[in-house]
Parts: sequence; C-alpha cells; structure tokens
Amino acid sequence: MLIEMKVKFLTFDPSSNGFVVFLVDGENKHALPIWIGPFEANAIALKLKKSSSHRPLTHDLIRNLIDALNCKVTHVVVNDLKENTYYGLIYIEAKKGELVIDSRPSDAIAIALGAGVPIFVEEDVLHRTKNAVLDKEGRDLPDRLKEWIKNLKPEDFEGEA
Repeated sequence: MLIEMKVKFLTFDPSSNGFVVFLVDGENKHALPIWIGPFEANAIALKLKKSSSHRPLTHDLIRNLIDALNCKVTHVVVNDLKENTYYGLIYIEAKKGELVIDSRPSDAIAIALGAGVPIFVEEDVLHRTKNAVLDKEGRDLPDRLKEWIKNLKPEDFEGEA
C-alpha cells in the first residue's frame, strides 16, 4: 500500500557529515529519514523555500524536458529498501501511457516538489526502515542516533516545517 508523505524538514547530520530529508505522513503515523547528498539537499531546500536560481538546476532541467515532451510528472514513490539503499520511481503521464522511471529517492523528491505532485512511500519500506538505521554510505550510526531514529514519531516534528 502507498502512503502519501510530505517533506517535513531537511537537516544536516554532523555524525555522518551528510544531509537528511524527513518525510512524514499526513496522519502523523509514519516518519522516514533519508540520507541524501549535498546537491539533492540544495535542490530540495530551494523548493521548500520556494526559491529558484537564475538558471535551471538539474532537477528543473529534467522537469522542463518532461514538460517540453508534452508529458507530466504525476507522482513519485519511494518503493524499496535493499542493502541499506532506498529506491525511488518517478511516474510520468505521456500520450502513449504511463512511464515509470527509476530514480534515487532524493532526486524524485526534488522533482516532485518542483512539479507540485505527491510523494508516496510503500508501507513495507516504512516498516523495514525501523531496522535499517545506517548512514548514506551504509555505515552503522552511533548508538544514540540509531536509538533516536528507531523511536521517531511524526509528532516529534510538529512545528518544524
């Protein structure tokens, strides 16, 4: 089952020297932290602030190409978790039918925010995430951070957005 989620906030994680985007569902039942790279973090931050650069960034370029081909991004899905790596899909409506494009979740999220379309997560991924508390390189996190992530609840982030 797909669960719609929104970006609650984006933060820097000094323990892994990387960025984390936090997704939360509308019913405050699920929270999903995803470690991402600096370029994707920058793109997501710009979209959250409703800012733009004077020239298109990569995610804007992709969206512009999709639009120029008379297609439309309809939604994105974080669809899998394998060997401590999240997987994503971008769904595109085209004249010949629906296209499904493999993507890193961070890229899919940046594109979804730019296109104003929903972000979904497979329910199974949310359940498996509780057991996969590793940083973006797949290294084990410090025990304190690992325990915090395992006990995350969406209400922990109220007022953050």
